[in-house]
Amino acid sequence: PADLLSLQEHGLDFQRLLDASAYKEMYRQDMIRWGEEKRRADPGFFCRTAVEGAAQPVWVVSDTRRLSDVEWFRDVYGDVVQTVRVVATEETRKRRNWVFVDGVDDAESECGLDQGVAFDWVITNDGDELALGEQLEPLLRSLRGRL
Repeated sequence: PADLLSLQEHGLDFQRLLDASAYKEMYRQDMIRWGEEKRRADPGFFCRTAVEGAAQPVWVVSDTRRLSDVEWFRDVYGDVVQTVRVVATEETRKRRNWVFVDGVDDAESECGLDQGVAFDWVITNDGDELALGEQLEPLLRSLRGRL
């Protein structure tokens, strides 16, 4: 929701913000700053926005960025929350055109969950489809068992 809300507030091109283009990088620090202002005023702002109007038996909320986001979901939904961390090696990320930007990629918005969260599931996505499937199958079985 942060990208959509920032788009609405600042007239940005949402489709161009979804890729790894120079366009996104040009606005990335401003979007982070805008998001931080919203969170300081209301720590649950983005979480509530993400679930607003949603009613399904299983939700997948991607791209939480901070411990406060995880805590919000756990406080509101309790033990049904399952946290999943997807990781990739730095080498894989570079092959996917990621380039570290000082002041952005080491900010809380990018690494706020690197410590302090005991994830229920950790999935490695380094491009091996078979290995990815083998990791996802137990997660999917677990989720189906909760329906």
